[in-house]
Amino acid sequence: MLDRALALGGGGPYVLQAAIADLHVDEPQDWPQLASLYGELARLTGSQVVELNQAAALAEAGEVEAALELVERLELDRYHYLHATRAELLRRLGRVDEARAAYDRALELVHSDAERSFLERRSAELQS
Repeated sequence: MLDRALALGGGGPYVLQAAIADLHVDEPQDWPQLASLYGELARLTGSQVVELNQAAALAEAGEVEAALELVERLELDRYHYLHATRAELLRRLGRVDEARAAYDRALELVHSDAERSFLERRSAELQS
């Protein structure tokens, strides 16, 4: 169905979401293509959460600096995933103190015990 929609020139948000879902099951994942699709979906929807997903895909594609630049522009201060993503990007760039502060902010906002444990573990790894 996805192939048919794309062949017919479909490019609306639902087709893009289906294409993204389809690419996420591929191994290995095509991170540059995912980043591109998330970018197009963000343009169509205006969703900053989608832009955060784009940033994650950019980072996985090896574009950590570009991902961080995108994250820094988002206005999602009360969304723990923003801070968790920012922390991971800063960690990858070796900016340990900033990463630790971002993990702390994510921990202030997180509600899930499993996610809290994960974030605490990642933050503790910075201490080592």
